[in-house]
Amino acid sequence: MAAPGALRRRPRRRDPRTWVQRGGLSSVVFALPLLVIFGVFSWWPIVRSAVMSFQKTNLVGAPQWVGWKNFEYVLTDPDLPTAIGNTLYFALLALVIGYPIPLVTAVLMSSVRRRKGLYSVLAYLPVVVPPVVAVLLWKFFYDGSADGVFNTILGYVGLGPYGWLSSPSLAMPSLVMEATWAAAGGTVIIYLAALLSVPDELYDAAEVDGAGVWRRVWHVSMPQLRGVLLITFILQIIGTVQVFLEPYLFTGGGPANATLTILLMIYDYAFGRSLGGNYGAATALSVMLAAFLAVLSLAYFKLTSGWSKSS
Repeated sequence: MAAPGALRRRPRRRDPRTWVQRGGLSSVVFALPLLVIFGVFSWWPIVRSAVMSFQKTNLVGAPQWVGWKNFEYVLTDPDLPTAIGNTLYFALLALVIGYPIPLVTAVLMSSVRRRKGLYSVLAYLPVVVPPVVAVLLWKFFYDGSADGVFNTILGYVGLGPYGWLSSPSLAMPSLVMEATWAAAGGTVIIYLAALLSVPDELYDAAEVDGAGVWRRVWHVSMPQLRGVLLITFILQIIGTVQVFLEPYLFTGGGPANATLTILLMIYDYAFGRSLGGNYGAATALSVMLAAFLAVLSLAYFKLTSGWSKSS
């Protein structure tokens, strides 16, 4: 006779009818259209791009398998180091200039007692402006002549004129300033929502203890924003590494490749360098960029997994 506990209880089979009665089938039916749309317009292009990176194709005739030649072509392109350096430079400037500005703005707006809604609208207004319109507007401001808007303003204090977009040293910072103005509003609203969720009792207790404004911000506001700051940090890195619109519309990668970025290089591979387009090289560089960002994101979340929970 088997010892007690030696006989294992057979797993109970689930009745499919119970799953249907609990709404399982209806949930699948409602989610199916979204899954199909997401698969067709999101996952299928990703899979197609990965396949094209090993092919030579002009999207018209039959593709030819070339193996790793597209990746070899990209890695030996003399413009690749320049594009990588410019992209990293843009990302660094965007972090130094564009990352603290929304945070400081949100902290100041959260401390305002009156007309907080008006300030929120003004902060978010640049996000509403179409990106192309914003770039063209700032391109007008960046006119390098003495009559340009920015040069005229600086001329009142004896500075300038500056060739904002024609100078290799000023072109990239100029792009970063416009990109920060255009995108900061959305981040300000995120920070402001997080700050408004902080209990007032924490600020009152800190004020009773004699904490000033900056001590209350540092010891009360910042710990409550830790999780949001970690998310916005990696999102900004991913967004800045994929910058395309500003260098394409402002300078086209110039002057002297000073604003050539990785995405602009991908565009040149596909549409700008030849009549047929080197789509294999474009997708190969795209796959390498996506793999880099995926590894970077996984490593970042692994390293910061406990930071947002620690006190």
